[in-house]
Amino acid sequence: MSHPNGNDSKKFKGDIRGPSLPSRVIHIRRLPCDITEAEVISLGLPFGDVTNLLMLKAKNQAFLEMNSEEAAQNMVGYYSTVMPVIRHQPVYVQFSNHKELKTDNSPNQERAQAALRALSSSHVDMPMAAPSTVLRVVVENLLYPVTLDALCQIFSKFGTVLRIIIFTKNNQFQALLQYSDGPSAQAAKLSLDGQNIYNGCCTLRISFSKLTSLNVKYNNEKSRDFTRPDLPSGESQPAMEHPAMATAFTAPGIISAAPYSAGTHGFPPAFALQPAGLTVPALPGALASLTLPAAARLGFPAIPAGHSVLLVIDLKQTSRLLPVSVRLCSGVYGDVMRVKILFNKKENALVQMSDSTQAQLAMSHLNGQRLHGKPLRITLSKHTSVQLPREGHEDQGLTKDYSSSPLHRFKKPGSKNYSNIFPPSATLHLSNIPPSVVEEDLQRLFCSSGAAVKAFKFFQKDHKMALIQMASVEEAIESLIQFHNHDLGENHHLRVSFSKSSI
Repeated sequence: MSHPNGNDSKKFKGDIRGPSLPSRVIHIRRLPCDITEAEVISLGLPFGDVTNLLMLKAKNQAFLEMNSEEAAQNMVGYYSTVMPVIRHQPVYVQFSNHKELKTDNSPNQERAQAALRALSSSHVDMPMAAPSTVLRVVVENLLYPVTLDALCQIFSKFGTVLRIIIFTKNNQFQALLQYSDGPSAQAAKLSLDGQNIYNGCCTLRISFSKLTSLNVKYNNEKSRDFTRPDLPSGESQPAMEHPAMATAFTAPGIISAAPYSAGTHGFPPAFALQPAGLTVPALPGALASLTLPAAARLGFPAIPAGHSVLLVIDLKQTSRLLPVSVRLCSGVYGDVMRVKILFNKKENALVQMSDSTQAQLAMSHLNGQRLHGKPLRITLSKHTSVQLPREGHEDQGLTKDYSSSPLHRFKKPGSKNYSNIFPPSATLHLSNIPPSVVEEDLQRLFCSSGAAVKAFKFFQKDHKMALIQMASVEEAIESLIQFHNHDLGENHHLRVSFSKSSI
C-alpha cells in the first residue's frame, strides 16, 4: 500500500533524537491531523522567507526550510520560549538533522509548493507606498497590562522599529510607533490589525498616523528611541515637550513583559538599533506576527487554554519549605492552586496556577531570575493539573493544596492587583503596615535574613505603604518569599510585591 506522502516518510527519520546543531531546516512535531500547509508556513514567515516545505501528515510532522540559518535560529529561539499553539494544540519546534530539504514532484509536494508561492508572494510583495512610517496603535479590551517592550517584541518582526511612545488618551492605552520604512509599517498594519496580544484580550487596532516622525526625548518605559542610546531617562525632568508625553507617564498598570534583572526600570540595559528580524527579549504570550489573510490567522497564546501547570526546573533544595517558596514567588503573578515537588527529582516542582494567563505571567516574569544562587528555569508542563495523593497514600508532604488559601491576590476579576503586576526588581512595595510599626522595625525585619537594605521610604500620604530597596533583585525575591504575609501584630499581615519605582 502506498504511503500518502510517497517516500517522504522513509527519507526523513530520526529527528526526535535530542537537540540538533543549528540548521536552516526546522522539524515541527505534534501537528493537528487536519493541519494545512499555510498554517505550517506561517510559523516561519515572521522570521524570514520560507524556501521549502515537506509535510508528513500521517506522522503529524513537517519540515520547514528557512532562507538562512540566522532566520532558523531566531525561529527556534523564539518558539523555545513562546510555545506555538495551533487550534488549541501545542506544537514542538526544533532544528532538524537535515541541512536542506530535497523534495519530489508528488501531489503532496505540489500542494506544498503552491502554498509556498502564494504565501511568500503575499509576504514579499507588499504595496510599496505607505501613507506614513508611523503607526498609531490602540489596545482595546486591556485585561492585562501591555508594555513598550511587549509592543517592540511584536512589531519588530516586520522591520526595524526606530521609536516608540506609549500613552493614555481618552481612557485608552495607545502607542505611536515609527518604522525605518513604509513597507514595514504597511506589512505590520496588514498583519496585526485586529489580532489579540493575549488569548481573548488586548486587541490591536492599528492605523497610519498623520505624523511623519516621532520626537523622543527620553529613553524609559514610556518612550524609546533605539537610534539614540545616549538619551536620558528623564526621571529628574518633569517638563515634557512632546504632546503625547504629557499623558505618557499617567498610564495605569503598565508592566514590563520581559524581566531584566540588571536594572530596576523595566527596560533593557542597552539600547541598540534593531535590525529587522532580530529576536528582541522574549515575550511569552505574545501573538505570532503572521502575514496570512484574516480568516487564516492563528491565535498564539504561549500557553493553551486549560494549561495552567508550570514546571520549575533545578531549584536549589534549601529546605522542606520549598513548596511555600515556590507558591509565594509565583503568587505575585497569579493565584497558586497546588505545588508538587517531584518524588524522583526533588529539585523540580510542578506549580498549578488558577488559569493559563496567570501561568503565562508567572513564566514570563520569573524565568531566568536568580533564586538562592541559581537561575529559575520555568516551562510549560505536559500535565494539565496537579493531582492530590489518593486517600490513604502518603507522598511525604511533597504535594501542597492552596486552593482555599486566604492569601490569594487575584480572586476578583479586574481588581487593582492586576494593574500592579511588575517584573522582579530590587525595590519592593510594602502595604498593610500598622500605625505602630516604624521604619526601624521594617529595616530590622528585612535585615534579619542577612539581606542588605539600601533605602527605605514611607508613602507621603499613607504610612500603611512603603518602598524598600534591597541590594539586588535576587535579595528582593528572597525577601518577598520570606516576609510576604509576615505577622506585624494588630491583626496586620504584611503584603509584599515588586515595585515599578526605585527610591
